[in-house]
Amino acid sequence: MMKYFIPTLMVIALFYASCETQKKESPQETDMKKNTEFNYVVDEFADLRVLRYKIPGWEKLSLQQKKLVYYLTQAGLEGRDIMWDQNYRHNLEIRTVLEDIVRNYNGDRNTQSWNIFMEYTKRVWFSNGIHHHYANYKFEPEFTKEYFLELLEGKEVSPEILSAMFEPGLDAKKVSLDPNSDLLLSSAVNFYDPDISQSEAEEFYAGIIDKKDPHPISYGLNSKLIRNEDGSLSEDVYKLGGRYAAAIEKMIFWLEKAVEVSENEVQANALKLLIDYYQTGDLRIWDDYNVAWTEATEGDIDYITGFVEVYNDPLGYRGSFETIVQIKDFEASKRMAVVADNVQWFEDNSTIMEEHKKSEVKGVSYKVVVIAGEAGDSSPSTPIGVNLPNANWIRAEHGSKSVSLGNIIEAYDKASGSSYLEEFALRQEEIDRGKKYGSLAGKLHTALHEVVGHASGKLNKGVGTPKETLKNYASTLEEARADLVALYYILDPKLIEIGLMESLDVGKAEYDGYIRNGMMVQLRRLKKGEILEEAHMRNRQLVASWAYEKGLDENVIEKVTKEGRTYFVVNDYDKLRVIFGELLREIQRIKSEGDYEAGSALVEDYGVQVDQAIHSEVLERSKKLNIPPYSGFVNPYLVPSFEGDKIVDIKVEYRGSFKDQMLHYSTQYSNL
Repeated sequence: MMKYFIPTLMVIALFYASCETQKKESPQETDMKKNTEFNYVVDEFADLRVLRYKIPGWEKLSLQQKKLVYYLTQAGLEGRDIMWDQNYRHNLEIRTVLEDIVRNYNGDRNTQSWNIFMEYTKRVWFSNGIHHHYANYKFEPEFTKEYFLELLEGKEVSPEILSAMFEPGLDAKKVSLDPNSDLLLSSAVNFYDPDISQSEAEEFYAGIIDKKDPHPISYGLNSKLIRNEDGSLSEDVYKLGGRYAAAIEKMIFWLEKAVEVSENEVQANALKLLIDYYQTGDLRIWDDYNVAWTEATEGDIDYITGFVEVYNDPLGYRGSFETIVQIKDFEASKRMAVVADNVQWFEDNSTIMEEHKKSEVKGVSYKVVVIAGEAGDSSPSTPIGVNLPNANWIRAEHGSKSVSLGNIIEAYDKASGSSYLEEFALRQEEIDRGKKYGSLAGKLHTALHEVVGHASGKLNKGVGTPKETLKNYASTLEEARADLVALYYILDPKLIEIGLMESLDVGKAEYDGYIRNGMMVQLRRLKKGEILEEAHMRNRQLVASWAYEKGLDENVIEKVTKEGRTYFVVNDYDKLRVIFGELLREIQRIKSEGDYEAGSALVEDYGVQVDQAIHSEVLERSKKLNIPPYSGFVNPYLVPSFEGDKIVDIKVEYRGSFKDQMLHYSTQYSNL
């Protein structure tokens, strides 16, 4: 999936419905200004913060629309267990054991050991498993095995579970991207049987992929690659009668109800194709569904669901399950539609080679949305922007949908401050510019990244898909490419001309923040001694460090040490824009030509290794600010009321703790 996550520690008040220019308020904006007592922060533990988001404008929906949202949300929650199992083969059993202790332990719950156990359990809940949701390393319990056995109060637990939890070297990384290791054997993610090697998997797909097909299916997207008794490999497909059938059956139940309350025939037909896909596992139907979903642009309610996100597969084939249910924010979408309206201008004026430009960028739609529910890979940790579908041929021939998650951004904004801006920016001018324009700058970067960035460029004829050609570097390079499109254009006067900003200082604020984040601030997410492995973090360091190096002779970006603290300061914004354009041209060439060697060199040389002295300094400076580096969300509860067996209304309730919601979900939606 093309996702855009909130950049680490960049303080961005990004809510799309509140532009700097004076515009008419949307109903959602008016609602958001009410209830100033709303508690956005639900819980904090370890390096994590759990927030709450609102669903503004809910009461303005018709009952039919509320039902549609409710049914789609229920379908997503029924598939929640799939994500847990995909992340690691022992996750569901571990979760069951942990939650049984939380519910039933009869011993002392007021000890430090119990608090440590609860923190571990919350981390597992947050990450949908025992590996960190972002950094991929396995959590090491800070309580002893003996204490854990005491908590079990005599209940049996398998030796495999104890080994998984308490042996640090066993399945230590969910996803490994180390090119010097076998990517599958060094990854714990449950997309492949544990004994299947990278070379075996690559050979399997080399034997079935039709490289001459102009409309290739998304091979491996909805299956686990398994070893048969005779040693051969085959795909265990996610479908009715196949893998995850118990969850998929319940998902289909709710999707069929959603069809009955669809807003229009086009929307209903797309949902019917989605149901057919879940019933059969046929990836041709998945493509048909994506075409229908892309073209279903009318209506107020939309959704993202399926086995979509491929970042968790080190080979880039298999999709993690997720659901995002959304309501259109009309006024904010109307104001930002100018980005999609001008997408061809952006393509024509890009720095990429002429032969890599699309002569016609088709079907790009962009909306600012209000999220009503999330599940799977998007929950608790959620993106702030999404662009789909992934298939290059569908994007080229039918277009794509881009959304920005307005109320998620609003919640981030309400729970944030300017501490990191003030700590890591050197000059008062930079701080003032960030405070004045950081909101709009972040908003425009997200829009340009999703709408223009992911929609731009094309592959050369005969070149395979990026996951085939660029392999484990494909995700990092794609995110870098989309970021560079955003960075190049956010300092373009065109954005002033079309009314998106009033001053190029907006672009300068984004350049300041991006360089700070890529060179320093995002490193607070790492433990000492770690390298960068997550695709978005690699992307940001790659772009920032490459630009820093290329501008050294002209001091475009200056590394300054003052009073023992390091700062990176942009001295020449126009030259930095040129450098961004040059890197964009090169990364588009790499993608268009499938140049693995050049792509590998870029990522490994600029996006992986960490300056340990800088890292230690970032950790020290961040510690005093006491703000967790990662945030996620609990969902509101959608509560129907009945007359007999007929739903007559659905209310939104913002209640309960993170623990309450996790236990409720496991009680209500445990299907595997």
